[in-house]
Amino acid sequence: MNARMITRSIAGSSVQKIMAFATIALASMLIACMLNITLKIGDEIASELRSYGSNIIVLPRGESLSIEIDGRSFTPLKSQNFLPESELYKIKEIFWRNNIVAFAPFLDGLARDDKGEQIAVVGTYFDKNINLKDEPDFTTGVKNLYGYWHINGRYANDNKDNEVVLGDELASRLGLNLGDTLSLNQHTLKVVGIVSGAGDMSKKALIPLHLAQKMFNHDGEYFKAEVSAKTIPENDLSLKARRNLDELDSAEYDQWYCSAYVGSIAFQIEEELKGASAKASLQVSDAESGIVKKIQSLMGIVSIIALVVSAIGITSLMTSEIHRRKKEIGLLKALGASNLSIYALFASESMTVAFVAGIVGAILGYGLSELLAIAIFGHSIGVAIIVLPLSLFFALLISFFGSLMPMRSLVKLLPAEVLYDRK
Repeated sequence: MNARMITRSIAGSSVQKIMAFATIALASMLIACMLNITLKIGDEIASELRSYGSNIIVLPRGESLSIEIDGRSFTPLKSQNFLPESELYKIKEIFWRNNIVAFAPFLDGLARDDKGEQIAVVGTYFDKNINLKDEPDFTTGVKNLYGYWHINGRYANDNKDNEVVLGDELASRLGLNLGDTLSLNQHTLKVVGIVSGAGDMSKKALIPLHLAQKMFNHDGEYFKAEVSAKTIPENDLSLKARRNLDELDSAEYDQWYCSAYVGSIAFQIEEELKGASAKASLQVSDAESGIVKKIQSLMGIVSIIALVVSAIGITSLMTSEIHRRKKEIGLLKALGASNLSIYALFASESMTVAFVAGIVGAILGYGLSELLAIAIFGHSIGVAIIVLPLSLFFALLISFFGSLMPMRSLVKLLPAEVLYDRK
């Protein structure tokens, strides 16, 4: 009986119901779009920032240890400790191994060319396969670590000892081009690439790590490693851990350890690499957190405005609907229907429209978020399933609050007045 009354009522007032449907569907679309982008924006910004270099630095323990004498800071162990290359692969054995995008070791030194000129040289991985058991195709090096470098030519072969890549400033100073040769500490090397946009590396010569180890008498060692890891934005828990890890209780520690904060990933790298100290590059993580929080705040404000505006629209439509159907309401009361049953009838109609509009709005919101993501990031950001039930919840919420005030006027309607137009 009630289902038939609801169906006939919806079909009988098509204009009002279509307008209510459109209002809730548009609001749900906007909310679903904002929610989907908000939930995915952290990963996308982290991914974008990862292309601008490392966010974790690995150094020998004690390397950064400094003492202060008469107001001056000294680092007595600077450039005196090195790490074993044989354990470098352990960076990919931590709990968050799948979040490690790339890493590269570095060994610096000075060499002389055949004219006796001193040249800064860096040994590193360019695009090296490190033969992981569980991930045999994993390659790493500066090619993946510094995706923003521009290479003219190609990177040197990590397994050869006769190739070199020059920074563009060094190549210009020495007057060398692709295919020329350069002698460094009596090693004759062929210039196979010239990199630009590499910062300090623009003034240096880059060679394979094993060649630098041989050239500077540090077989099997490297000085530092840089790591690029996918992380999540910082929050109060990560900031508390950053200040003092001992302040965390056991539950907070487990949550922090099992979350992909840059600090927890650095901590786990430090656990795996004995004798190493892993430090997070806080400038990158702080910038990431700041951007994500600002965007999420903006999305939240837009969503709240959409909720309020749509609720006001539903209030206006329901007021009009009740005024239009006041004789029907009076007749129901005259037949003995209680205020509660009339409330339930109107609420059921409103909720049915809101439920369908919420589903349609969520689907449209998914599509809109994908279009915005393609326009901003150049690719899809995927779908967060949780957005669908949240969109339905907010659609029903809009309908409930939008109907609340108009329904209060039902109590004031008297059957005799509305049926005979008396006051």
